[in-house]
Amino acid sequence: TVKHLKGISEIEKFKAEDKALHIIAQKADGALRDALSIFDQIVSFSGGNITYDSVIENLNVLDYDYYFKVVDFSLESKINENLILFNSILQKGFDASQFLIGLSEHLRNLLVCRDESSVSLLEVPDDIKAKYLEQAKKVEMQFLLLALDLLRDTEVHYKASKNKRLHVEISLMKF
Repeated sequence: TVKHLKGISEIEKFKAEDKALHIIAQKADGALRDALSIFDQIVSFSGGNITYDSVIENLNVLDYDYYFKVVDFSLESKINENLILFNSILQKGFDASQFLIGLSEHLRNLLVCRDESSVSLLEVPDDIKAKYLEQAKKVEMQFLLLALDLLRDTEVHYKASKNKRLHVEISLMKF
């Protein structure tokens, strides 16, 4: 999908950052038609200069850095920092359930990166792959498995929770 979007950018003489095209492809979830529709939307908003920042802003996608910070804070037992970060995510208008899904995907990517032979399974730009590889070296397998299990339980009970924010915050405290 990224190659296809890159080809269109070159033909139409749009400037497009690789990171931006990867986000569009991820948002389309493998559907080329959806990727093309999103791409057209971003071109309209960005005036033909498709940047990573314009894509995450227009598509309301959380930046990878948030998830890297959550894991780093968790590894350092910085509960308050994680709660403050989560609050800033909510204040920016992001949905807590999307945050949980993104954090689960981040942990999955860290699992994949624990063995360099499987890094090719990541569908992210090379600079982000390097960040995953770096963080994966700091994370124990047991931490990842427990965190994924915790997030799965949190996602399952999220819809039924009366206080969704507190539900996610408690999970972050356990994380």
